[in-house]
Amino acid sequence: MKKILWGIMTFFAVGVGAYAIAIAFLPVAGAPIVESIFQVNYLSGMSHFIGGGIVLAIGAFQMSTRIRERFPGIHRMLGTVYVIGVLVGGIAAFKLALSSFGGMVTHFGFGALAVLWLGTTIMAYWQIRQGNYDSHEQWMIRSYALTLAAVTLRIYIPLSQIAGIPFPIAYAWISWLCWVPNLLLAEAWLMSRKRQISTSV
Repeated sequence: MKKILWGIMTFFAVGVGAYAIAIAFLPVAGAPIVESIFQVNYLSGMSHFIGGGIVLAIGAFQMSTRIRERFPGIHRMLGTVYVIGVLVGGIAAFKLALSSFGGMVTHFGFGALAVLWLGTTIMAYWQIRQGNYDSHEQWMIRSYALTLAAVTLRIYIPLSQIAGIPFPIAYAWISWLCWVPNLLLAEAWLMSRKRQISTSV
């Protein structure tokens, strides 16, 4: 079951990651809101979509225990790329959040996502530098749960349009819904795993 879930996550992560990198170089291929992002701040748009796209794609493989154990050198190298990608994409995301479509609700929604994305990743990096492997893994799970907001956002937007919800209303909700449930699910999974470990001791 875990392999199936990992496979589904990886499929969407790599797909959306590749899409993000592609539209960074060809914004007109994206939705109208993507074009508006590049019109407002081209450099931040490029940084966010390229950095976020790379992080989204490689992060899925960083979550694989088998890959980590078999190829520790590659895991460390990709981890460095991940941290750099989040720093570049996260800082750009915060700048973009200040002028995001939808007003204050989306400014705060996407702004909080950017801050937490940066914060959890920095914590993960700090913990591994201290040799705290378990804590590093926990913070990386939180970080990647927030990275996956790029996937859930692209699921919720078309679903909201199919449901007939006006885009401005839907987008305001999605600026929070694309990441809050992800983070809560990550925390629930970490707590469940902690309980399983404690009961097995």
